[in-house]
Formats: sequence, C-alpha cells, structure tokens
Amino acid sequence: MKSEFIFQSSPWFVLLCLLAGGIYAFVLYQNKKIFNPLQNWLLAIARGVLVSLLAFLLLNPLLRSIKSVIEKPIVVLAIDNSKSITIVGSEKLNQLKSKLQKLKESIEAKGVSVEIQNLDENAENRSINDLKFDKKKTDLSKLLTNIKSSYEGRNLTDVVVVSDGIVNEGVSPTYAKYSFNIHSIAVGDTTQRKDVKLKAIYANRIAYLGNKFPIQAEISSFGFQGKNTTVLLKLAGNIIDKQVISFDKQEDLKQVTFYVTAQEKGMQRFTIEVVPLNAEFSTLNNSKDTYIDVVDGKEKVLLVALSPHPDVKALKSIIEQNDLYELTVKIIQSDDVNQIGNQPFDVLILHQLPDIYGLGTNLMSKLLAQGKPTFFVLGNQTNITAFNGIQQAISIASQVGRADKVTAKFNNNFNLFNLDAEKLGILERLPPILAPFGDYKPNSGSETILYQRVGSLTTPKPLLITNTSVARKCAVLTGEGIWLWRLEEFSLTDKQEIVDEIIMKSLQLISVKDDKRKLRVYPITPEFSVDEKIVFENEAYNDIYERIYNQEMKLELIDEKGKVRVYNYTTTKDNSRFELTGLVEGVYRYKASTQVLGKSELVEGQFIVRNTDLESLNTTADFNLLRTLALENNGQFTTANSADKLSSFFDTIKAPDKVTSTEEMNEFINLKWLFFVLLTLVSIEWGVRKYLGSY
Repeated sequence: MKSEFIFQSSPWFVLLCLLAGGIYAFVLYQNKKIFNPLQNWLLAIARGVLVSLLAFLLLNPLLRSIKSVIEKPIVVLAIDNSKSITIVGSEKLNQLKSKLQKLKESIEAKGVSVEIQNLDENAENRSINDLKFDKKKTDLSKLLTNIKSSYEGRNLTDVVVVSDGIVNEGVSPTYAKYSFNIHSIAVGDTTQRKDVKLKAIYANRIAYLGNKFPIQAEISSFGFQGKNTTVLLKLAGNIIDKQVISFDKQEDLKQVTFYVTAQEKGMQRFTIEVVPLNAEFSTLNNSKDTYIDVVDGKEKVLLVALSPHPDVKALKSIIEQNDLYELTVKIIQSDDVNQIGNQPFDVLILHQLPDIYGLGTNLMSKLLAQGKPTFFVLGNQTNITAFNGIQQAISIASQVGRADKVTAKFNNNFNLFNLDAEKLGILERLPPILAPFGDYKPNSGSETILYQRVGSLTTPKPLLITNTSVARKCAVLTGEGIWLWRLEEFSLTDKQEIVDEIIMKSLQLISVKDDKRKLRVYPITPEFSVDEKIVFENEAYNDIYERIYNQEMKLELIDEKGKVRVYNYTTTKDNSRFELTGLVEGVYRYKASTQVLGKSELVEGQFIVRNTDLESLNTTADFNLLRTLALENNGQFTTANSADKLSSFFDTIKAPDKVTSTEEMNEFINLKWLFFVLLTLVSIEWGVRKYLGSY
C-alpha cells in the first residue's frame, strides 16, 4: 500500500504550524523553575508537538492511499452434474472424477487458481470427489451466464465445460458471447440407439367447458422401420382415446392429433403414452403429461369508442392475445346506441369518452351505473370536465384543444404488478403521444404506473394511473397514440411486448375480483415438482379483516383417483404455513376448513405436482454442441479420455496476473489512531506535571 498527503492549501503553512507549536511551548515553559532543564525540555517538546498537530489538522490535509492487489489467473471447471452423465456407468464416472481432480491439480501447479462450479447454484464447498450427478435438467447457458456474472471484474481467463452436451432447458449456450475462453470435455456416448421417443406435446393452456380442443403429439423413432405401435391418450390415468402409427423409415417422425371435449371444470392432466416396442433402449421417454385448465366462460370486455381510431385497433390486438378475455368493440358514431347499452360486460373500456360533443352522455351514464371496472383512454375529443366527475383516479385542469407531446417513464415505486426492469428502458425510445396540457392532481388511493416525460424531463404528471381502492376500480391512460408505440417497439425489437404487457396488466389489475373471505388457504405456487415440498399458506381474518392466528385447520387432499389424505395442524403467528412431501405427479384438489370466530369456513382449490425429470428423455450425447462452443470461444475440445491434454494447453498459454489498484481519499482528521496520539501526548504532559507538583 502506498500513501501520501494531499494539501488543500499551500504546504508552506506546515512551517507556520511548527512555528506556532514552538512559540506556544517556549512561552509556556521558559520560566518553569520547578522543573530541571531536562524535564522542562521534554515537556516543552510534548506541548510543541501537540499544538503543531492541532494546527496541522486545521489545514484539513487529505491522505491518499493506493492499494494494489495481485490476482492470479482463474480457471473455472464448469461440471454438468445432471443424471444423464451417469449413463456411462459408475466405474467410468469415478474415472472421470479422478481425471478432473488431476487436471485441477496440474493447472494449479502452473500458478493458476482453479474453482469448481456446477448446475447447483446454491452448492457450497464444491469438491470434485463429493459431486453428485443427480440434477433432473440441464441448462448450460444459465450455468455459463452465472459464471460470467459471478466472476465479473475478476481475473477469469478460461472455463472448462465438462458435459455430455445434452441441453433440455433454456437456450443453447452457443448463442451467447462470453468474455473468457471456453474449453469443453465431452462425456457420454453419441451412438444412436434403437428407441421410440415422445418428443413434445402441443396443446392450449386453457380450454372452455363444452368445447372440443386438440392435443398433438410429436413422436420420433430410430431403428424400427416397418413396425407399428399404439399411442394412448389418458385423462387422470384412464385411457380415453388411442391411435395406431407405423414407422416407415429407419429414422422417422410422426405427429398424432387427438380431439377432446372439455367436460369438467378445473385443471386436467392429460397423458400421452407410446406403447413400448421390443428392444427399446429406454421406455422412460415414451410418455409425457400436459395440463389444461378448463374454465367456464371468458371475462367479457366491452370497448366503447366515440369514433374509429388506430388506438382502438391497438387495444383490440392487445386484448385478443389473452384467451381469458372476450372483447366486443362498439363505435358510437356507427353502431346502435341502444344495442350498446344492453351489451353485457365485466370490464368497460371508454375511448375518448365522455366526448366534447355530448354524443355518448346518456350511454355512458347507463354503462357506468353498473359499477363495473372501467379503463379510460383520453384524447383530443374527450370532455375533460365531464371526465373529472365520473371517476376517482385523477382530476385534470385543462383547456380544450391544448395538448402536450409526451413519452413515458415507469414509476419505480409502483409494485401492484411486476414488469421486466430491463425491458422498460424501451419506453424512453418510443415516439411521443398526445396528452391534455394542464394541471394533474391524482386522487387519494391512486397509484401512478407511468409518468409523462417531456423531452428529457420526467414530470410528476401521470400518463397511466389506477385506483383500486374505490367501489368502481378504474385506470386512466391520459394520452392517445399507443398504436405508434406498438409500431415503434416492433421496429426496434421485432416484438410487441412491453407496451402490450403494461396495458394488459393494467386491465387485469382493475378487473381482478376482491377476495372478502374470512379464510384463505392456498399453495404458494400453482405447480410443484415431485422432489420439492408442497407449501400451503393459511390466512384467517376477523370481521374487520385483521389477521388472526392459532386456528385449528383441517386439510383434505384428493388425488386423481379419488384417494383422500387428511392433515390437521394449527397456525401460529410465527408459522402460518403447512408443508408436506411425498406426493406423486398429478392434479390434486384440496379442501381446508376451520372455525373462524365460531363460524365454519371452507376453502377449495387445486394444484399440480409435475415430474420434471427431463434427463431421462434424451441420453444421446451431443459432442457437436460442445465442439462448436469451444471453437466459437477460442477454446479446445477434447473427450473425457484425453482430458489431460488440456493441461499441456495451459503450458503454452500463460495468462498474466491481474493487478487491481484501489484508491481511497480520506481526511487526515478522520484517522482513529490520530485521536489516540493526541490523547497520549496530553495525558503524558498532564501526568508528568501533576507528578512534579505543577498544574
């Protein structure tokens, strides 16, 4: 570490500090006859140093410290510890561990630091010998991305990926660019074996009660030319349909489509299973599940506009992407007003209404009287004065015909729904839209989602605001021109995501039904994996909706076969959750009951337990992916048998040490040890004077 003084005034003032200390000591001790000459000199020096230091501190000097840290080059062994690796057998797996340990030691002998990473992000004390190959899915892209972020700013030079190249989650690691060299050690067997595999199932996530919907399966085969097999469709384990397929080629791909009628509400588990053929390498990849939520009807959205407008079409495109909403669009200037007033709806969208011409006044009164959630979109034909009187989100003082050109800025304090923070930056690159010019005053309980941005200045004026605390929930978009936003976003990103998501989530926010139940019991997530805990949250409330505890709960779980499991537990303030394990895959329905203030309360719901073992679906190693990954990132490709070749590669490529310097600037007066120096000088002088009989 290197340190030096930096003076904020002329260094010559140090001489004045010394002179002040000397004069002070001379005046104080020149006539002290009670001390002998030696004592007088020592006391005078102590006082002079003390006064000089105090005067020096008045100059407020700075102490600059430069600390340099030398970091060795770092090599990370990124080991794919998924279950598919174990296909090589326990003996070869132990040999692989031994070779990796020797590779680690040989690289460290060259003055390089070697660290271990694997698919388990939370693993601590990573050791090659203790590594368990038990992960049920492989995401090499995520593994490398985590390494990139974890070692940012450090001297990471190389990453050695040890894998079979089988990626069954996330994107291919070859799509990304990395700031370090990537070498790959290929493990496994690339030989394609005789097998029939159910590659994928395609089906809608939602179906409507009574409707017929398709479920399509994609089935691949290798080595079964001229063979037939049966494909079964099961509902909750019971066969409801089947088809026979024939494989015409050595390597074949077939598609099978089943048409099913939704007959029961709720989450349904459909299983497609391919009957195994003789000599198949694995039958674990012959079946797959898909879960479809059967719902009874859609949420009806009525969009009423004063006149045709590009924003109306934009809103239509946004809403129709969501299968849970059924949209009806009506234009006052071209549709029958009486027919519009009789249109059933759950959510109302008013575009440029109330209008300055008064054409929609009577119709709006009839629609708003129903008290349904309302989304207002303002424009240059909106009657702002009338608008202020029919909603409780915001008041605007504006003159007709005056508008501002504004863009949007997301309110970072808004937390009623989640948005991707990285994508929100696109808002500032979108073209301006028109918003009424004037004073904006949000009402009590309102939450601003987007602020108006004029040029580079973010104003406190809301562009999108909502109020969900009032009897009729509402949201207000105070500008027109979102069709321009959607076009520009597509031009910049080839997608229409963030604008659509903001509008859609705002609509969902005001349309969600309030839960006034005294008892709420629900799983913390709608889907669980077979190897994780099933966790229920329990909430009980009194008449004024204050949380109460110490409730004796009864929980019944019903599986797809009708088997009932009963659990009894008591909630406490410290632990309001209930956990259980050991459930097999499938759809479970539950009933929770208790007595809340003497009244019986019952809650029902459902959740899914999935089998997420993706490793059994494909066991053929993909060396081409690993070879491409190494070549694209200045690395070497080798197989597990030749892993020691990488050690000689590091002999030829010697990365330099990284020197990191940090500079700190501190005021000299803030140094703690300086206080103790001054205290010591004062204490010594005072103690000696008292001991010698002076004051």
